[in-house]
Amino acid sequence: MTLWLTRITPDPRSRDARRDSAGAVDLHHRMMSLFPDHVADDEPRRRLGVLFRTEATAAGDRILLQSGQQPELDRLPVGYGQAVSKPLTPLLDALRPGLHVRYRIAANPIRRPSRATRELYRLKAVVPLQGTAADDWWARQAEASGLNLGTLHSSPLEAAKGNRRSDQRPVRHDRVLFEGTAVITDADRLRARLTDGIGKGKAYGCGLLSIAPHQGPE
Repeated sequence: MTLWLTRITPDPRSRDARRDSAGAVDLHHRMMSLFPDHVADDEPRRRLGVLFRTEATAAGDRILLQSGQQPELDRLPVGYGQAVSKPLTPLLDALRPGLHVRYRIAANPIRRPSRATRELYRLKAVVPLQGTAADDWWARQAEASGLNLGTLHSSPLEAAKGNRRSDQRPVRHDRVLFEGTAVITDADRLRARLTDGIGKGKAYGCGLLSIAPHQGPE
């Protein structure tokens, strides 16, 4: 499957763009709207390989959208902003063990305590992780993704939240931004994790792992 990366720079003057930026659920539906309706099935996001992440840059906010099918950018509302897509094939083909890379991911690090632990400490079924516990979670995920971490910097992000359109149930996924450098140990495993995403909350802006070659020692 060919992966596509789309960069969308929303125009703050656009009412649609402002609404989408205010809630992860609305942004999820906007991203899914860029693909033909006939492709949708009971698991359209997974089938299409849709992952996205919002980022704050010096030039303003932007959305990174990754998908297994090229999005139809003319489906964005008029005046929504600038958007451009490119295939990720050259990057994926260049991955090899020993290659130094930079990485970035906004993920939802969580722990699911056992029933006994929940009852003893009065914990919820899903506990969001922070600080060192979150860093340890990412280190395990990175190793399972074919990466040997070199540096790791983490910072909390605003939670991805909103209300489901179908039943108005609240959605919330706490997010942490992990970024740094690593060395590839298993290129095939890394390609799979890049395609599938990592962790929970993938429909709402979590789990998109981005990498780029890093000019470090070989």
